[in-house]
Amino acid sequence: MNGVHDMGGSQAFGPVVPEADEPPFHHEWERRVFALTLAMGASGAWNLDQSRAARESLPPAQYLASSYYTIWLEGLCRLMVERGLVTPDELRDGRVHAPARALRVLARDAVAPRLAHGASTERTVTTAPRFAVGDPVRTRDMHPPSHTRLPRYCRGRHGTIAAVHGAHVFADAHARGSEDPQWLYTVRFEGRELWGADTTAACVHVDCFEPYLEPVS
Repeated sequence: MNGVHDMGGSQAFGPVVPEADEPPFHHEWERRVFALTLAMGASGAWNLDQSRAARESLPPAQYLASSYYTIWLEGLCRLMVERGLVTPDELRDGRVHAPARALRVLARDAVAPRLAHGASTERTVTTAPRFAVGDPVRTRDMHPPSHTRLPRYCRGRHGTIAAVHGAHVFADAHARGSEDPQWLYTVRFEGRELWGADTTAACVHVDCFEPYLEPVS
């Protein structure tokens, strides 16, 4: 998905200015949005990559004008409406109009362990990895209409395999509802390869699934 969310390497957005001693949340409503997103993710109504895709699909003007947790909230609302868990009228009124559907519940004492350990995306596959450390590769110049984890700034670029991480749930397929595990690699790209001679970057390392990569002879 070539959305405005994929702004890595884009110009004119200004520098990233870290906030000193930044708190996890700046407002109480942000804490509540995080909790709601965590609780609904645990319900099993959607997966992590479908949640990411919902946030990415917001209109560009709305996305750029929204804060981080506002984007999370808008994505959550979109997922709930799409799956019939809430209606647009209920969102507008702030109250339910019909009995809620039963979903899997995240118990309070399970929150801390879930946050601490998460869930592994590594899977066992019967195929061998296509690439090994040191292999030269080129990323595909791909522009899928749905979710992808391949940043736009490194598509169609040459790099070198720096690490092999095993097979993992393929995020692009996961956003469409299936796991389709694929081998995952870290690819090193020289800064000049990504942004030309004017860059000050020495190199960038990007985690890339095998379907993103082509061999270079």
